[in-house]
Amino acid sequence: MAYRVNLKNKKNGVTYVYESVSFWDKEKKQPRSKRTCIGKLDPKTGDFIPSKRLNPQQAAVRDPAVTATASIVGPSLLLEHIAVEIGIKEVLKATFPKDHLKLLTMAYYLTAQGGALSHCENWSKQHDHPYQRVLTSQRISEIIRSINMDAQQTFIKNWSEKVLEHDFLCYDITSVSSYSELNEYLKYGYNRDRESLKQINLALLFGQKSQLPIYYNRLPGNINDVSTLHNLLKTFGYLELPKLHFVMDKGFFSNKNIDALLEARERFTLAVPSSRKWLQQAIDEIRDDIQGPEGYRNIEGEALYVHTQLYPWGKNRRRCYLHLYYNPHRAADVAVAFTEKLLLYKQELENDNRIREHEEAYKTFFIIKETPVRGRKVIYNDDAIKQYIRKYAGFFAILTNDFKDPVEALRVYRNKDVVEKCFDDLKNQLDMKRLRVHDSMAMDGRLFVQFIASILMSALRKKMRESNLIEKYTIRELLGEMATLTKVKYSGKYGCIYTEVTKPQRHILNSFGLELPT
Repeated sequence: MAYRVNLKNKKNGVTYVYESVSFWDKEKKQPRSKRTCIGKLDPKTGDFIPSKRLNPQQAAVRDPAVTATASIVGPSLLLEHIAVEIGIKEVLKATFPKDHLKLLTMAYYLTAQGGALSHCENWSKQHDHPYQRVLTSQRISEIIRSINMDAQQTFIKNWSEKVLEHDFLCYDITSVSSYSELNEYLKYGYNRDRESLKQINLALLFGQKSQLPIYYNRLPGNINDVSTLHNLLKTFGYLELPKLHFVMDKGFFSNKNIDALLEARERFTLAVPSSRKWLQQAIDEIRDDIQGPEGYRNIEGEALYVHTQLYPWGKNRRRCYLHLYYNPHRAADVAVAFTEKLLLYKQELENDNRIREHEEAYKTFFIIKETPVRGRKVIYNDDAIKQYIRKYAGFFAILTNDFKDPVEALRVYRNKDVVEKCFDDLKNQLDMKRLRVHDSMAMDGRLFVQFIASILMSALRKKMRESNLIEKYTIRELLGEMATLTKVKYSGKYGCIYTEVTKPQRHILNSFGLELPT
C-alpha cells in the first residue's frame, strides 16, 4: 500500500514529501516500508512542488491539486487523419466557417458509432473530437436547421472541384422510409426495401477512381429513376463542373436521357433493358454468330461471348457503341430471375400499383382483362414469355459513347457497385434505415451530415483496402479496436498522456502512417 509522508528538515526548514510503500518482508517476517522523495511543499503557499526526477506525467499523478479528465481518442485519431488527407475538413471550413468543427463532430459520431443524432451529446462527453466541447442536442438541432440549400450546393461545388478529375461517376437512387406525416417530400412510391411506408428518394453520385461520394440530392418519394437525370445535368451545368463520365444501370435508360446526355456532351455508359425492341432486333442479327472464337473473352474467370457495333443515335446520328454480351452458363439463372420479376409485375398489375419503368413489360408479357362481374384479371402471355427466354436469356447489353472496347466498358459498368456499398453504409451503418426527423428543413440538414459521414466512411474503407486491414476488420470493428485508446489530460502545466497502445492498435496506427502525439 502506498501513502504520502510529509517530513520537515530541521536544518533548512524545507518540508519534503515522500511516497511510502508498505510491503511484507518474508525473511524478517515483519512489515517494512520504502520511502521515495517525490517533491517538497512551497514554504509560502504550501503547494506541492514535484521533484525534478519525475517526468510531467509522474508529477501530475502525485500532485493532489491536479485534476484529470479522460477521453477516448482512438477512433478520432483515424478520422481526423482521413478528414485532413482527403481535404474535407478544409472544404467544410471554407463553406461553414463557424460550424465546421461541430459538423465534423457529428460526422465522426455517425461514422464511429451511428445512431440518432440526439445521442451525439453523450458521445461528445466521452470522446475526443474536433469541437473539443460537449455538443448539446439543442445546438445540434440549431445547426441542422441552419444548413440551407445554398450552403449545401456551395459545399458540393467546392468538394467536387477538389476530388473530381477524369473520374467515372456512378449514379443511382435509393429510397428511405419514414413514419412522419409532416414532411412534404415523403410520398408513396417504388420502395426498394419493400416497405409500405412513405419515403424520400436519395440520389447519389460516387466516383470510381476517387472511391468517394461526390454529390447527393433529396428527391420526392414518388419520382422514378429515369426522370431524375435531366435535373442532375442541369445542376452540374449551374455548378460549372467539368465534363465527366456517367455510369448508370438500366433503370435510368430512356431515349430522352440518352438525348440529354449527348446534347450536354457528357460521356456515359448505361445498361440497356433487354425488353427494348431495337435491342432484341440487334441480338437477333448476331445470335447465331456470337458464339465463335473471335468473340470469346475470359473476363475475371467468367466466360463471355461479345459483339460490338457502331450504333449512331437519334436524328443527328451521334456516335455510340452497342456492346452485346452472352453468357451461356448464366442463361438458366437469368430465366429464373426473369420469372421472379414477372411475379412482381403481376402483383403490381393486380394491386393497380403500376410502375412507369415496367409498362413495356406489362404490355409484352401480360394479358389484362376487365369484366364488370369478376373485375380485373391478369394472366401471363405464355407465348411471349417462352419466346423471350428462348431467344434472349443470357444476353445483356451496354450502350456507351466512350468505350470502343467491350471489356473496358464492362469493367467500368460493373465497378458501379461501389455506389451500392455507399447506400448500404448510409442505411445500415449510419442510421438512415428510417428518417427520424419530421419536417423537410431538419431532414435536409440531417441528410447533409449523413453525406459527410458517408465520405469519411468511404475514405476509411479505401485506406483499409490499400493497407489490407479490410481483410481483418470491418470499419466498425476497426474503430472499435481503437476505442480503448484513451487520452488523460491533466490540469495546469502537466499536459496529457495516452494509455498503453495494444499490439493491434499499433499495427493500425502504423498502417495509417500515424504516431501518437507527444
